Amino acid sequence: MICEQCGQRPANVHFTEIAQGQKNQYHLCEVCAREKGEAAYQALAGAFSVNQLLSGLLNFDQTGKMRPSTPTAQCDHCGLTFQQFAQIGRFGCPHCYEAFASGLNPLLRRVQSSEQHVGKIPRRRGTTIAAKRELAQLRDEMRQRIAEERFEDAAHLRDRIRVIERESSQE
Repeated sequence: MICEQCGQRPANVHFTEIAQGQKNQYHLCEVCAREKGEAAYQALAGAFSVNQLLSGLLNFDQTGKMRPSTPTAQCDHCGLTFQQFAQIGRFGCPHCYEAFASGLNPLLRRVQSSEQHVGKIPRRRGTTIAAKRELAQLRDEMRQRIAEERFEDAAHLRDRIRVIERESSQE
């Protein structure tokens, strides 16, 4: 993409300005961004990469070296180290999730206040989705109780499942 203002250099500063309810998007080169003013210059000066953000969240210092509390794990399948993961911002293979679990769980708790991603629930269909999630969780718990031969607990869970199913079918 070419700079919208000068039409000569590549646009590497992209920002949105909202003034008096009007939304304007700009795609400028560094020179024109500085000329455009404070907002554009701040967008340029304050730019940071996802890798820098991830490094900060994973306890890496400014030089890219691990702070003492960060795990030093390595994936057995692809050989990627936790430090390499933090620098490039992505895993080398699906097995990295398991290899780096001890370092990821604190990161997930910090970023989304839970180790399990649940996503956002739309307001209009929120009760339906929440009920489905609760039913799935209760069914899993019931199967676990049956496997443990805790039949009385499983029966209580079955009864709760039936109540929730009845309530959701009436809506």
